[in-house]
Amino acid sequence: MNALFDELSPHAAGLLRRRARPEWAEPTLATLVHEPFDHPDWLFEPKLDGQRCLIVKHGSRVRILTRNDKSLDETYPEIRAAVAEQVGADCVLDGEAVAFSGNTTSFARLQQRMQLADTAEVRSSDVTVYCYLFDVLHVAGHDTTRVPLRERKKLLARTVEFTDPLRWTPHENRSGQQHHRRACAAGWEGTLAKDATAAYQHGRSRSWMKFKCVSEQELVVGGFTDPTGSRPALGALLVGYHENGRFAYAGKVGTGFTEPTLRELRAELDRLERADSPFAEEVAESGAHWVEPGTVVSIAFTEWTEDGKLRHPTYRGLRRDKDPSAVTRESR
Repeated sequence: MNALFDELSPHAAGLLRRRARPEWAEPTLATLVHEPFDHPDWLFEPKLDGQRCLIVKHGSRVRILTRNDKSLDETYPEIRAAVAEQVGADCVLDGEAVAFSGNTTSFARLQQRMQLADTAEVRSSDVTVYCYLFDVLHVAGHDTTRVPLRERKKLLARTVEFTDPLRWTPHENRSGQQHHRRACAAGWEGTLAKDATAAYQHGRSRSWMKFKCVSEQELVVGGFTDPTGSRPALGALLVGYHENGRFAYAGKVGTGFTEPTLRELRAELDRLERADSPFAEEVAESGAHWVEPGTVVSIAFTEWTEDGKLRHPTYRGLRRDKDPSAVTRESR
């Protein structure tokens, strides 16, 4: 067997399966939970404020894919080059592309790179991007998804050299509450808890849990209002989410925009305009423009109100890596 597997326990080695490397695999998605906890069988990681990446390496060919199987090859060429140089074995890796603002990851900063696919524009960008890797799904001809997470971490450490822009995702054992308090005090978005004994589960799972320092939610734009005063392009976004076959209204978002962002959003939404409201309930916004619910945005807010609306929402950025039809309200 490949020397990469030498440090695995006999039990973990027995769970390896020789299988063809997949071209893509649905990543694990964490379940939102509100109370951090301590547990000896769980690992605790920082919640990175970036873009989820699945990296597939086959010989000298490296592909970077979003969580919904869209190519990021031209967006993050430095990550592709680093994987080609630092990873010897064919593999499928799970990680997150990030950019920093100060000492914390910033989705707003990363947005300046996420929108680029032109080689010249990418090369001239002043946004430095890193990829934090935290899991391995396949390596050296073997499916590793049945191997417990703690043992997969051993494999990941032996598979990648971890020189910038590739970074190891640090984790703590046992003390999830303390880890979360420190992360929030440092200005991070939140933390993750992962069952160290669990197999890799595709899709939403309770073996991975996320705890947020501030509330954040992906929502879908269903309309917008006209600007007032000196504001350009649009006034506020009217956003919603899918629930039991209906498109529910979550409220109006009117802060967090730059002027270029307002113009970019208006150009995109004008292409999606429709005559009637897509929301299941009546939305009392005079002069609203309605659009097909096809644009996903990230919104920060303080809490949900009793009638299911966002309190103090702020726009954070576009999420082109999210399927609009799969956006639901996150809850316990």
